[in-house]
Amino acid sequence: MARLAFFGTPEAAVPTLVGLVDAGHDVALVVTRPDKRRGRGSASMPSPVKAAATDLGIPVSHDLGEVLSARVEAGVVVAYGRIIPKALLDEVPMLNVHFSLLPRWRGAAPVERAVLAGDTETGVSIMRLDEGIDTGPVLARRVVAILDGESAPDLEERLSREGADLMARLLEAGLGALPDGEPQSGEATYAAKIDPGELRIDWSRSADELVRLVRLGRAWTPFRSKRLLVLRATALPEDPKGAPGTLAPGCKVATGNGTLVLEEVCPEGRRAMSAAEWVRGARLELPALVFG
Repeated sequence: MARLAFFGTPEAAVPTLVGLVDAGHDVALVVTRPDKRRGRGSASMPSPVKAAATDLGIPVSHDLGEVLSARVEAGVVVAYGRIIPKALLDEVPMLNVHFSLLPRWRGAAPVERAVLAGDTETGVSIMRLDEGIDTGPVLARRVVAILDGESAPDLEERLSREGADLMARLLEAGLGALPDGEPQSGEATYAAKIDPGELRIDWSRSADELVRLVRLGRAWTPFRSKRLLVLRATALPEDPKGAPGTLAPGCKVATGNGTLVLEEVCPEGRRAMSAAEWVRGARLELPALVFG
């Protein structure tokens, strides 16, 4: 069993941390991003990884400088959210769990970019961390099919479990038995962080594109000077009735190509509800151009 440092921040990193502990590895230190305030006047909240580490009784730090004093043999990195400097990489070898089939979707948002692109499969890659952004040699990978209509959060949850299992299996024989890894081959694509502006629904786009945007879980459209989150929707190939953004009976919205059927929405400041319930409450005379 190895003495390790663990680097991670979001919920998707927790299964790997727990898996390492369950496998008997000595996780000497967890490094995560600083606590965040969730709202004005609210108390700061620990990252999911910090909360899990605290429950497991593992020391937690926000300072990379503490890693060397922990005298670890290696580090395991899962969605940490910061670049680890070369000086630390030179001292401590790092294994990174990345939620894509590298070199496709290097970068910060591989799951969301795979969904937006309409990919039918993705996966998990475990690589040796180097100075580049997700450019290191790959030690192990696992292909995962993207289910029809699967949301990005649900896909990320599945990938987090697959990544934890793959890492546990890779380390079964010990650090000394790890393969060198294979250089990445094929066309590299980059998964830039999702810009907030990308989440606004542009009704001139096709219904198929908009469904993929909705699957990210944060797509929105203006309605009566507020935001309406669109949480679930399906695309129909039928010709749109009216200009893009026109809402017709049956919760059907015209797009630039095809029709988007709203299924679940969340008006700003209110609870999530069925689209039909929202339409009744809004007292709209349909069809009408209601979305900008």
